[in-house]
Amino acid sequence: MIPYRKGTGIAITIKKTKTLIMKKHIGLSLSMALVLVFSSACVRQVTRINPDESVDISGAWNDVDSKLVAKKMVDTVLISPWLNNFTTKSNGKPPVIIAGMVMNKSHEHIEAETFVKDIESAMLSSTKVKLVAGGKKREEIRSERADQADNASVSTMKKWGLEIGADYILQGTITSDVDSYRRKKVVTYKVYMELTDIQTNELVWMGEKKIKKFIKN
Repeated sequence: MIPYRKGTGIAITIKKTKTLIMKKHIGLSLSMALVLVFSSACVRQVTRINPDESVDISGAWNDVDSKLVAKKMVDTVLISPWLNNFTTKSNGKPPVIIAGMVMNKSHEHIEAETFVKDIESAMLSSTKVKLVAGGKKREEIRSERADQADNASVSTMKKWGLEIGADYILQGTITSDVDSYRRKKVVTYKVYMELTDIQTNELVWMGEKKIKKFIKN
């Protein structure tokens, strides 16, 4: 039997308490170290890159696809027979085109207005056709003209009935097909464009462009 010594129990209790405190400090230090490691790993970095550089992160439709398809469509429509036929009949006068609606029927959100802007930019750069405003832009212009009629001086206000009427309207549709298995996916975007004679309702040109992407996660 071990003889009881006065104060021995208190010393053991103090020692255990110190051990627990040290373990808590070590645990807290490890937790803080892990937090710092994960925090540094999750810091967001932003780098400026060339706007013309092709970058695919999600594999979804992006600005590069929009510009690529727009250029291809415009290049194709401007070498089609309808343009030569029109300029021949009009003694060299370029046709006037209005960019109509492009419907997005694909599986993802695509900003169709951005694509229309790329189409208009490519057409203006060609100098082979003229463009007139349509849709909301046209309504805003007409609203401004109406405001001028009430508030601008007679010598500076713009008159009604002098707009240039479009000869053709360009419209389109964006669709997509998705084929996926496990962590692999193939997405095919199909863009269809049509040019219609506004006077006769005759369809004078149709174009199609496909973009296929293989995505692996």
